[in-house]
Amino acid sequence: MTLRLALLSAFLLSGPAGAAEIACEGAFAIDSSEARLLEIYGAENVRTGIVPGPEGTEMLATRVFPDNPKRMLEFVWWDEDARTDPSAIELPAKLAGPGGVRAGMSVAEIEALNGEPFTLSGFDWDYGGYAGFETGALAAPAGGCHLSLRFDAKDYPAGIDIDSIIGDQAVQSTNPVLIEVGAYVQSVAIGYPHPDYRD
Repeated sequence: MTLRLALLSAFLLSGPAGAAEIACEGAFAIDSSEARLLEIYGAENVRTGIVPGPEGTEMLATRVFPDNPKRMLEFVWWDEDARTDPSAIELPAKLAGPGGVRAGMSVAEIEALNGEPFTLSGFDWDYGGYAGFETGALAAPAGGCHLSLRFDAKDYPAGIDIDSIIGDQAVQSTNPVLIEVGAYVQSVAIGYPHPDYRD
């Protein structure tokens, strides 16, 4: 099976429980580019343009399957002119990141995959809920990429003191309040360091 057919078949899986796991290679490799995406997915499925960025900004990105939110991949480039050197690649729910992480997982499930606790940022601000991995099984996926997860809370039940998980602060995954609010993975992305800072 060619790489293109293998990737396309992954998008046909029926639900998150069967999410196909991507590796940091091919379309998702450190040397990926808009040209590679066009070759793999076809010009009719690839669109580059301005998209919303953090804190109300705008940025250039290339989207694969841009009209289908359930399948859409979003590539942000370090070199926007050449559209090469991926900075960040956001995955749809039907794809799992390296190590099997996927949207919808709980904090406990991510801890189990990592083999140890981790840190995320507090909720309810522009960079809220983000987690990376400095140690553990998820810290250094093959291919040189890094994982970035964004968590959200399902609900803030009345009577729960949420001060320890809100705002610009580091939150340990072992914080029991995360369980009480039903914290879960909202989105999964992989990324690469800037070319000037690679080994």
